[in-house]
Amino acid sequence: MFDAGQCGASRLPINLHPILICRGACVSHLHHSTTQSVDFDRELIARYDGKGPRYTSYPTADRFVPGFGATDHAHALSSVAQGDAAKPLSLYFHIPFCDTVCYYCACNKVITKDRAQADRYLDRLVREIHLQADSLPFRAQVWQLHLGGGTPTFLSDDQFVRLMDAVASRFDLLDGGEFSIEVDPRKVSEETVLLLAGLGFNRMSVGIQDFSAEVQKAVNRVQSEAETRRVIDAARSSNFRSISVDLIYGLPRQSVESVRETIGQVLRIRPDRIALYNYAHLPERFMPQRRINAAELPASEAKLDILQNSIEQIVDAGYVFIGMDHFALPDDELAEAQRRGELHRNFQGYSTHADCDLLALGVSAISKVGTVYCQNVKTLEDYYAKIDSGQLATDRGIALNQDDELRRSVIQKLMCQFELDFCRIGMEFSLNFREYFALELALLEQHARDGLVAIDEEGIRVLPKGRLLIRSVAMVFDRYLREQAPVGRFSRLI
Repeated sequence: MFDAGQCGASRLPINLHPILICRGACVSHLHHSTTQSVDFDRELIARYDGKGPRYTSYPTADRFVPGFGATDHAHALSSVAQGDAAKPLSLYFHIPFCDTVCYYCACNKVITKDRAQADRYLDRLVREIHLQADSLPFRAQVWQLHLGGGTPTFLSDDQFVRLMDAVASRFDLLDGGEFSIEVDPRKVSEETVLLLAGLGFNRMSVGIQDFSAEVQKAVNRVQSEAETRRVIDAARSSNFRSISVDLIYGLPRQSVESVRETIGQVLRIRPDRIALYNYAHLPERFMPQRRINAAELPASEAKLDILQNSIEQIVDAGYVFIGMDHFALPDDELAEAQRRGELHRNFQGYSTHADCDLLALGVSAISKVGTVYCQNVKTLEDYYAKIDSGQLATDRGIALNQDDELRRSVIQKLMCQFELDFCRIGMEFSLNFREYFALELALLEQHARDGLVAIDEEGIRVLPKGRLLIRSVAMVFDRYLREQAPVGRFSRLI
């Protein structure tokens, strides 16, 4: 599945050189939109809809190589900038356990009702906290923290306290930071929500997927609107600053009418953020999906109808289209970060801080430290063995070369801001953008003719028709896709 070929500086000759960059000061005439409109063009979507990465990283995780191990990871951690150059960190903890299986799920998870498994896992997670902290050159401050899974609310109240005590023993959690957790409303009480607030959590991501009883039965996730509201109301009463909900379109037994009703229920709850994910049916890769009756999945045309109606419904309710599958209220920090040009993407999706190194802990978790990506081993057995031997759990990774760093910046700007300033990129990387990316700009000419992007002497703007197809635009700048591998293992763009 993974490309274990050459990577890094030895892969390709790199020519980043200061030629014809900009004359005088770099003054941009590109403007960030106060709102990001989106134009649903059925003909263009049908023409461009293929498969491709979601660009939570560049290079994408399939390019990580197994020769990159614990020693490389420790060296990256030891090289984190100190003193005036030091920046706050992000922490991510992967909690893989669920006590029931949702048939659509493609996450790295362990299905069990044995709560003692969480204690055994926390034993190693606490040790990994110390191993990663020991590799840093100083006691770091943390601006962002996120618990994902699996189902983080599989943990008991005592286990949450134990985990956060371990974090606080080695890191300084900053006042005003963003500390979030993914919540299954079926598995958490109001008392636990209050405890989480007391531990510092101030953001919550709530899984809904669909409120239709028929859809819920088909995917083995029965969850009422009442219990969902109960948890969200508890979070608001506990002064959580942001509530996000996750929905999925393309599930079995969905129709335009049923999804419209679900979104109407969600809009009455009025979360700060809404994520509307495309269900990718890949039963050959994800065993739980084999329990889904493929004959009950909406046809491709019906799925597009669902998406178009859902976008219109959400935007008409006053939400801003952030990008790909995310929407936010205009005063939400994601929308504000996008207007400031500071929006970022990482392995948890869109983020408000582009300058944080990400330390990820737990089975299969992926870290970004400087110009290095590192991924932990993917099974509990391997994770326990690594940690018990006193070493980081790193399984594979990649060190970026200059071309990777450049293309990562280009793709980030397109995915997050819907625009790219040639002069600013040229100044940042000491190059002439139009010369360095002559091939890519030529490839983008068809996108421009189709009204997806506008290209002029100053830069690239993604137009409303191109915003749903932003992955297609970003893929043009992915050198790996063009030169080394097919895209068959990725999800569909729409």
